Amino acid sequence: MKKEEMNIDPRCLAMIRDLSNAPSPSGFEDETLAVVRQYAEGLGEIKEDRLRNLYIRPAGENRTSGKPLLMLDAHGDEVGFMVHSVKDNGTIRFVTLGGWDPGTLPGSKVLVRNAEGAFIPGLIAAKPPHFMKAAESGARTEISDLVIDVGARSKEEAIRDFGIRVGEPIVPDVSFQYDEKHDIMTGKAFDCRIGVAALIETMKRLAAEDLKVDLAGVVSAQEEVGDRGIKVAVNQVRPDIAICFEGCPADDTFTEPYAIQTALKKGPMLRFMDVSVICSPRYMRYTLDLAERLGLAVQASVREGGGNNGAVITTALDGVPVIVIGIPVRYIHSHYGITSYYDFEAAVRLATELIRSLDADIIQSF
Repeated sequence: MKKEEMNIDPRCLAMIRDLSNAPSPSGFEDETLAVVRQYAEGLGEIKEDRLRNLYIRPAGENRTSGKPLLMLDAHGDEVGFMVHSVKDNGTIRFVTLGGWDPGTLPGSKVLVRNAEGAFIPGLIAAKPPHFMKAAESGARTEISDLVIDVGARSKEEAIRDFGIRVGEPIVPDVSFQYDEKHDIMTGKAFDCRIGVAALIETMKRLAAEDLKVDLAGVVSAQEEVGDRGIKVAVNQVRPDIAICFEGCPADDTFTEPYAIQTALKKGPMLRFMDVSVICSPRYMRYTLDLAERLGLAVQASVREGGGNNGAVITTALDGVPVIVIGIPVRYIHSHYGITSYYDFEAAVRLATELIRSLDADIIQSF
């Protein structure tokens, strides 16, 4: 797909914006699911389980149709934090939900949910250099060195006037922005809200088609803390084959040119492996060959780190063929990420063409 062939759909852009802005760290996916319900309206039956996995079952999808069942998955949570306790001086001690580099956090704005359910602004703070001892200056930052300051002057004030309480979620205070001239989306939680948007749009584009597979969509919970939600969801759906959408770390700003495999604006990345999964090799080659025949933008990679829900899916039931369609995002697991509408659109085009091509015999060959 050439850039001049891409038309930006305002509805899709609004969906990506609203999903990115939703404050939903692991275990607190409710705000994401409210947005999903809005944009997935009309796709069929939508239900949640008690872990906050959300299931989209199109009309006509059933296990008696004789068609293989293809599950689309994207996780709805984001990396965030949780209130651990309130110090006597009114600052908040916190723990992480998902993986963070503590060195990126001092000076960052956050939103803390209080006892009334409102998200109030705060700042991640470290001891100023003016007060550091020589041994502290230049030392590696640890989470235990940091606090969140909402402006309270005492523990009593933080609890009474600000409504701070133990166990409440905390998210980056970041709003989505789109630079249309350069096709750059900046925001938080593109891991994996850009994947959630691609899942919904894929299902919408295929909704009226007579496919040779049935579809079921899953917006899964708690991926960032150990792929927990998908362990429940895969047993609920019991798919024959699966596609995981992801917002995956782009490597084009710090990797030697020969090793770049996940560049911005070159299409989605399909990984052969990461530290958690070896994606189904025959399924991978089939998808990459299909993309080449159709002229679809795609990148292939071998990852030396990372992990995703595909690791759970492929080892579930009797073994489920899975690929991961990853939309490149620069600087995931930080306050701000950078991605592009081009890569979102390319991921949706790849997924829709792949699903159209599948039938029972092809799936059996994987």
